[in-house]
Amino acid sequence: MTRPKDLDPSSNPRALLGCELRHARERAGLSQEALGAPLFVSGSFIGQLEAGTRRMHLEYAVHFDEVLGTGGFFARNCGALAKSKYPDHFAEAAEAEAVATTIRHYLPLLVPGLIQTPAYSAALFRSYRPMATDEQISELVATRMDRGCLMDNPTTPLLWVILDEAALRRPVGGPATMAEALRHVADLARRHRIIMQVLPFSAGAHAGMGGSLKLMEFADAPPLCFIEGLDTGRLIDDPATVARHSMTFNLLQALGLPPQGSLALVDSMAHDYAHEEQHP
Repeated sequence: MTRPKDLDPSSNPRALLGCELRHARERAGLSQEALGAPLFVSGSFIGQLEAGTRRMHLEYAVHFDEVLGTGGFFARNCGALAKSKYPDHFAEAAEAEAVATTIRHYLPLLVPGLIQTPAYSAALFRSYRPMATDEQISELVATRMDRGCLMDNPTTPLLWVILDEAALRRPVGGPATMAEALRHVADLARRHRIIMQVLPFSAGAHAGMGGSLKLMEFADAPPLCFIEGLDTGRLIDDPATVARHSMTFNLLQALGLPPQGSLALVDSMAHDYAHEEQHP
């Protein structure tokens, strides 16, 4: 059997590795379910590896090499996928986010990272890491802004953001920073680059009070859900769990202000912050 060549590290290794996995599996006559069963992972998980929406870990790579007779190809090359500029708990989610066609995101206290401004991000990172050097903070901000480049594409991904009113009223970085951050969000909504709703305090108790929620859909792989806490995160592919969290997001949508009303509120608060900066 002709074995695949090692991947070029300058290419997209995760997508290429997934493509090689699919070819090797089909060549061996195995279904996704059969390949995943010994690892106690679902066929849909194997499909996500093949589509490049999930990262291949070494234990999986070793198994694939043994079962598919690929001579250590997957074990050698999955090391390229282990390198990430993101924290371990977020790396897989960030990689999936980069290839998602649709992202639906609710955060209870913050403006989502994909649509943050540099000053807003810097204020957050400084609060998280009060002893970090300015250079370290700048690197963290640059990494977050790199993620935000996804929004430079005029149509993809579709980003539906639900902002809690708490995120609008907490003055991260002070009035000037908040005015800029909210104007940026409003501009994205006004240009129809994002769909944005505000979940007002008047909604009372709601289904998302337990924490943040990010749902991602893909062109050629099942959807994923990412749940995040303090220095921890979990990427979920179980269909029943993803469906349940999708319902949670639907409930939040129903409680949120309509997009036009949400835009008016964000505009108004940006104006108030700007006025506060000019007339403290």
